[in-house]
Amino acid sequence: MSNSVGEKPDDVTEVVPGIEELGPSPEQLAAHGISPRFYNADLAPSKKEGRSWTAYSVFTLWANDVHSLGNYGFALGLFALGLGGWQILLALMVGAGLLFILLTLSGIMGHKTGVPYPVMSRIAFGVHGAQLASSVRGIVAIAWFGIQTYLAASVLNVLLVMFFPVLESWTETDFLGLSLLGWFSFTILWIVQVIIVSYGMEMIRRYEAIAGPIILVTFLGLAIWMLVRVDFSIAWSTDNALTGLPMWVQIFGGGALWVSIYGTFVLNFSDFTRAAKKRGSIIVGNFWGIPVNMLVFGLVVITFAGAQYKIDGTIISSPAEIVEAIDSPILVALASLSLLILTVAVNLMANFVAPTYALTNLFPRHLNFRKSAIISAIIGFAILPWNLYDSPIVIVYFLGGLGALLGPLFGIIMVDYWIVRKTKVNVPQLYTEANDGEYFYHRGVNWRAIGVFIPSSAIALVLALVPTFSAISEFSWFSGAGIAAIAYFFVARRNFTFREVDGEEIAVPTTH
Repeated sequence: MSNSVGEKPDDVTEVVPGIEELGPSPEQLAAHGISPRFYNADLAPSKKEGRSWTAYSVFTLWANDVHSLGNYGFALGLFALGLGGWQILLALMVGAGLLFILLTLSGIMGHKTGVPYPVMSRIAFGVHGAQLASSVRGIVAIAWFGIQTYLAASVLNVLLVMFFPVLESWTETDFLGLSLLGWFSFTILWIVQVIIVSYGMEMIRRYEAIAGPIILVTFLGLAIWMLVRVDFSIAWSTDNALTGLPMWVQIFGGGALWVSIYGTFVLNFSDFTRAAKKRGSIIVGNFWGIPVNMLVFGLVVITFAGAQYKIDGTIISSPAEIVEAIDSPILVALASLSLLILTVAVNLMANFVAPTYALTNLFPRHLNFRKSAIISAIIGFAILPWNLYDSPIVIVYFLGGLGALLGPLFGIIMVDYWIVRKTKVNVPQLYTEANDGEYFYHRGVNWRAIGVFIPSSAIALVLALVPTFSAISEFSWFSGAGIAAIAYFFVARRNFTFREVDGEEIAVPTTH
């Protein structure tokens, strides 16, 4: 039976071992009607005092993620589609401007409430309905975690064979779709990532802070090397450059896709910003990390594409092709090592944190961040992600379809928080299962949010996956988010007095 507000939940002292040392006492938790079904030390709000994420911490997230190999493949693809230098920059800057706004709004929510995304989604979807929102995000991430680890393992394979030629024979034996050397490299990288993430968000912050400068220096160095090869004179477009209306459609379509790529991250950015020292840290970090950093990214892309096109008339699809052209084995090794560092950094922030919190949210009595991270990693290994990556059907229809669902989730959560509630959140009530709890709605589910999510998701899926709408598929995330936002604005509950109560009394230190 659910507890009423103010009554002591059953077994509140079992919420998390040692909770007294971490922050609130069992008596404080009982006073707020906190339920162990929704609360543990990892899901609890973070104390405002002692938060460690600075503007530099936020910036290094983007210094790593923006320069991911997948993003380079996307941007270089714009050159192949007929966009020239300034058109590519414009497409990226359109996306960057929108992302700066969306990620700042999402990040500020995390800073103010101090809660991770699964808990944040309880505001709009209810304490039980939030499982839908967090699970969809987690499933997408866990599949991409495995795929990105596989791609990193491919780079490590090249490095190992370069320094230990005898390992070439390991590539001749396949097991379950992967060579023996591939299994070895994948397992090594899998273990490294598990070790890093098992130490929690603070270790991830430290890794990102170290990796960020390494990545920027590496790509800027590669760009300068390419410029030297062409005497600082690159080709600004291909022979089949787009003009007129098709050019503008591709520019804005590219900008929309740039936002869609980050459709996952705009949802769970609060997982990181809940530890931000102040609101300004998010704004400043986002400014340097998104528009400014993306401008640098765009210039590097133009340099790579334009220089290689001038050299031999070919269009590269990845920075790895640039690395392979370097004559010095030592420089190739250093550049490849940087790409490995980059891929791990991107994987940790974009594809590991989300499923870890999602699993913790499902079983808070039994799982903490470390246990959930290990389970997520095991699932990412067990699905044999190299087979997923080699299957266009899986990538396009399964992962692409799930990605399209993230737009409606974002639209509902943003409208509920910023417009309907006007940022007023009763944080302790996010952890209670009392029938009259502010976020209990009807048996723990806000059916108005679910009712909006289903049709808006259906529309987003149709636009993303049905070939008839391929010309506008780039806008599926925006369509889903926009339709859901507008619909939820009209159906959201308003006959209710929204209260603002911070979570300091039930909060725990961010470095626990």
